[in-house]
Amino acid sequence: MARLFQVFELSGGENMKIFPHFSVVGFCNSYIVGGEKGGGCIMIDPGHIDEELISLLVSNKYNVEAVFLTHCHEAHVAGMGTLRKIYSPAVYAANPVSYDYPVNPVKDNDTLSICGFTVKAIHVPGHSLDSMAYLIDHAIFSGDTLEGGRIAASNGFMEQELLINTIEERLMVLDENFLLFPGHGSISKIRIERMFNQDLLKLRTIERARSMWREDE
Repeated sequence: MARLFQVFELSGGENMKIFPHFSVVGFCNSYIVGGEKGGGCIMIDPGHIDEELISLLVSNKYNVEAVFLTHCHEAHVAGMGTLRKIYSPAVYAANPVSYDYPVNPVKDNDTLSICGFTVKAIHVPGHSLDSMAYLIDHAIFSGDTLEGGRIAASNGFMEQELLINTIEERLMVLDENFLLFPGHGSISKIRIERMFNQDLLKLRTIERARSMWREDE
């Protein structure tokens, strides 16, 4: 069973529609980014491809020409097999050797022109070494790195420190009105996460305490 969220229409620099799709299989979000009149579209993190998602593509006359993967965890890539049987998309990800199908490598700060949209890749390691966020117009697709009210899990203390620093230095500096489309959970804004993300607030408090302790030594 799956359900569709509302459609987001952005017109900051590139008129586009964003269709979020949530599936209870993996409790994951997938996103379709397309134009107003159909044609080629981008899909981000096809975790689960079901009849409802295909109907959405067909009803909007979209053809999936490109797929961007935020990282190689199963909940975000499991639908690739089904998707590739229906469409022939170019696939983009940070670590192509992690996949058993052709993938175009993307690096930090790469900017690609796809389906009439400009996609900027932002490397955000910590949850996984290959984690990428993708900036398209006023939308940031963050995968598991930054979610509404929380940050991703990490495998250890050093990975957590890397994750926090990356989020603060690469994502929190973006325009506060940018919409955040995460791999799990609800859609948010950079401003909301700056103010209310409990994981970040707690970790900032800890870091301030550490700094004060070091200064007192």
